[in-house]
Amino acid sequence: MTPFTSLTGTAAPLLEKGKPMSNIDTDMIIPKQFLKTTERTGLAKGLFHELKTNADGSPNPDFVLNKPAYAKASILIAGENFGCGSSREHAPWALLDQGITCVIAPSFADIFHNNCYKNGILPVRLPAAVCEKLAKEAGGANHVFTVDLASQTVTTPDGEVFTFDIDPGRKSNLMAGLDEIGASLTAVKEIDTFEDQRRLATPWLEPAR
Repeated sequence: MTPFTSLTGTAAPLLEKGKPMSNIDTDMIIPKQFLKTTERTGLAKGLFHELKTNADGSPNPDFVLNKPAYAKASILIAGENFGCGSSREHAPWALLDQGITCVIAPSFADIFHNNCYKNGILPVRLPAAVCEKLAKEAGGANHVFTVDLASQTVTTPDGEVFTFDIDPGRKSNLMAGLDEIGASLTAVKEIDTFEDQRRLATPWLEPAR
């Protein structure tokens, strides 16, 4: 997993009627017809398929990621309850395949929120009013934001700084590029020592040979 330390990149606002779009579910992020693979690559083509594609299959020019200025966005700004719906891990995979490694929203669905950390995506929670402000600024002439995990800050193109909270353990793992298994393996010596001591203390628990 690629470590997340600091990201400076284009922020794309997902808007509905001029405000950050709420309740973006995982089927909207990556529709079910794109779930036939267990590979993590090639999923960008299905990302936000119904939003970015017209009924005749042509690109929707009004969708933010189809606009040249946001084609290489690495940050998304959205509304409440991002990632609700099913638990499909293809949702963060599709975001990563598109190059998006940070999502800023007032709230996230729990399973999607957890899946982000398992795949190296930083989900940033900020108040709804702040997300509206960020979305508006991202829609201006300068779309480049900086998200710094060490200082837990989001800096806008105008230089305004907002601070976010994050669990210390998840922060440490993201900065080291470790998922849950990787984090466990950093303690492999301690695990081996525990297992050796357990075998001596409770030999009757060992399987028959």
